Amino acid sequence: MGLNNTPMAERIHIGIFGKRNAGKSSIINAMTGQDLAIVSDIAGTTTDPVLKAMELLPLGPVVIIDTPGLDDEGELGKLRVQKAYQVLNKTDIAVVVIDGFVGMTAEDEAILERIRAKNIPYIIVKNKSDLKVAEEGENTISVSAKTGRNIYELKERIAALVPSEDMTRKIVGDLLEPNDFAVLVVPIDSAAPKGRLILPQQQTIRDILEAGAVSIVTRDHELKETLASLGKRPKLVITDSQIFGRVSKEVPADIQLTSFSILMARYKGDLVPNVKGARALENLKDGDTVLISEGCTHHRQCEDIGTVKLPRWIKEHTGKELNFQFTSGTEFPLDLSPYALIVHCGGCMLNEREMKYRLKCAEDQGVPMTNYGICIAYINGILERSLAPFGI
Repeated sequence: MGLNNTPMAERIHIGIFGKRNAGKSSIINAMTGQDLAIVSDIAGTTTDPVLKAMELLPLGPVVIIDTPGLDDEGELGKLRVQKAYQVLNKTDIAVVVIDGFVGMTAEDEAILERIRAKNIPYIIVKNKSDLKVAEEGENTISVSAKTGRNIYELKERIAALVPSEDMTRKIVGDLLEPNDFAVLVVPIDSAAPKGRLILPQQQTIRDILEAGAVSIVTRDHELKETLASLGKRPKLVITDSQIFGRVSKEVPADIQLTSFSILMARYKGDLVPNVKGARALENLKDGDTVLISEGCTHHRQCEDIGTVKLPRWIKEHTGKELNFQFTSGTEFPLDLSPYALIVHCGGCMLNEREMKYRLKCAEDQGVPMTNYGICIAYINGILERSLAPFGI
């Protein structure tokens, strides 16, 4: 997968924060060498967070997020500032742009306090150094978007803030040795996108290849024949969660089995709270509300996994009269108290920080949260087996 095709969720998210007219958009354009952001002398030109996927050397594929001014005014302005703060939930590296001529303000200090509380790597950019040269420090650099002064150095400083573990995380490659066989079970039905594999399947195949292992992709209807014809036992079988129960019956017990959704939960978040959340199914009572949340938006089919199948399976398993609510995309409630359980998708369209933010919100509010694949494995009585590859 080339840099230009790197999925949004796999790119380092760089949030650009600051007051109106501090020069956020000018800094973005100077760093990228392109007119990606609208620049104007009129305060408040950027009214909503704007995400742009691009290549930023020497860092590589990134998402630049241009945010509204932190000093926006009025009722609408307050909502815009709130949106700017919400961007922190998906920000891997924060760039706080201040007017070097004006200096640090209360709004700048407030966002920095939140950034530090969330342990987000950050750098303070004192812009307009063509007008006044500002002092620099460990987390501070003085630049001029107008003249290009220190822009290259700024990009290098940003690249140095990327945590080393972000470069080494694996979806499945750390579970495989060179020449191991990994069988991927991919149903092709009305819900499958025409002419392509979904993102978790693509990413898993790439990860297997990078490990020097062999990926074998088959439909569920050909799984039994595929296993019989391989000549050696696969190290691992990875299935779509919707057919977990059927696949588990066809895969011999001495072959490890898991799902794409479980792999994504491990890759993007934390398996342990997800597992605890699945076991909370047993605590549901009549009248409880379950939130089913997806990280992306898509056209829902008549047998949609999130809105149709999961509610049906959960009701059948618990035998309770339950209510279900649904969110998708960037929607995720701040107040989770109405819910007895949250069941989230694998989060392939969310970056790691945002997925962990959602898990932390649930933990802080005492609401159990699990993942599609883990929930389905639990309902089918195969959760322990599906977690065996990870030593859980």
